[in-house]
Amino acid sequence: QRLKAAVHYTVGCLCQEVEEDKDVQFSKQSIAAISEITFRQCEIFAKDLEMFARHAKRTTVNMEDVKLLARRSNSLLKYITQKSEELASSNMEQKEKKKKKSSAAKGERTPGEQEAAVTENEDSNMA
Repeated sequence: QRLKAAVHYTVGCLCQEVEEDKDVQFSKQSIAAISEITFRQCEIFAKDLEMFARHAKRTTVNMEDVKLLARRSNSLLKYITQKSEELASSNMEQKEKKKKKSSAAKGERTPGEQEAAVTENEDSNMA
């Protein structure tokens, strides 16, 4: 019930924005109908995502399932793919930062630093 109310509220806010931008009016009945359709479509999406994951013998819905769901809308698929790539690169950057911090905290050297140290030791041994 709370989720349904939240969807109704959000649809009402979006309709209000459209009213201001496009100079049109939405009746309360039309807002309620849009809210109901939106809620039902979200339920269908959730079931489809669950089935996609289950078909792949997984228990977790992943980004590929979401892309599969959006396959009929080229613009939505393009947007989801773009956001997915942004998230992936952001996650990689965060992992690299964590690795560097944990290495520095442990006093470990990165591969480049290790190579430089070995070269330095070899130079001092030759002298």
